[in-house]
Amino acid sequence: MIRLVDIEKSIPTKPSPTWLLRRVNLEFERGEFITIMGPSGAGKSTLLAILGVLDADFKGEYWLAGQAVHALKPKDRLSLARASVGFVFQQYHLLDDLTVAENLDVPLSYRNIKSAERAALVADTLDKFSIVGKKDLYPRQLSGGQQQLVAVARAVIARPPVLLADEPTGNLHSAQGREIMELFKQLNQEGTTIVQVTHSEENAKYAHRVIQLKDGWVVGQGP
Repeated sequence: MIRLVDIEKSIPTKPSPTWLLRRVNLEFERGEFITIMGPSGAGKSTLLAILGVLDADFKGEYWLAGQAVHALKPKDRLSLARASVGFVFQQYHLLDDLTVAENLDVPLSYRNIKSAERAALVADTLDKFSIVGKKDLYPRQLSGGQQQLVAVARAVIARPPVLLADEPTGNLHSAQGREIMELFKQLNQEGTTIVQVTHSEENAKYAHRVIQLKDGWVVGQGP
C-alpha cells in the first residue's frame, strides 16, 4: 500500500543543510493502523506531509497504491492525493464560511460526481457520524469535539483508502479524544489504512504498529 525507500528531507541552512528526515525506509500494508511517535523536531509532521502528498520536495522513493509518487508530475500527484488520501489536522481546518454539510461536499466537488450523488453521500455521512442535526450549522457554532468529528467525516466522505491524522485529539478533552479514536478504530476495521502522529501513549495503543522517530531517523518500531 505504502512503501518509502531512503526518504530524505532537508532545508538549506548555513554552513550545512538541516536534515528533517534521514534514510527512512518503511512499508505499510493495506488495512494497517500505524502510529508515528517521537519528540518535538523528530520529523513526524514532515513525514506525514510527504505521505499525504503535501510535500514533494524530498529525496528517495515514495510508492502509494502502486504508483511512484516521486516520479509523478504535480497535476498527477494532486489527482492521486485526492483519490487516495484523507487528512485530519489538529486544528480541524474547516471552512468557516461553509455549513457542516457544505464542508462535507468540498472533497466531492473535486471529483466527477453528479450533484444528486454528492447530496446522497453527504446525507449518508451525516447520518453515519450522527451529525444530521448539525448540517446547517457553521464551524464556529460547534464545540471542538464536534468540529473534529466533522473534519474526520470530511476526510473520509470520498472513501479514500488511506487516512492520515496529525495529532487529531490534541485540542480535545479526554472524552472527546476517546470518541475520535474509537471512530478511527471503526474506520480501520472497515478497511481504511490509518497513519496517525501523536504524543499520546493512550492513542498509540489503538495502532497495530508504532514507529519511533528521533532527529529524522527511524529508531524503532514494533507492536
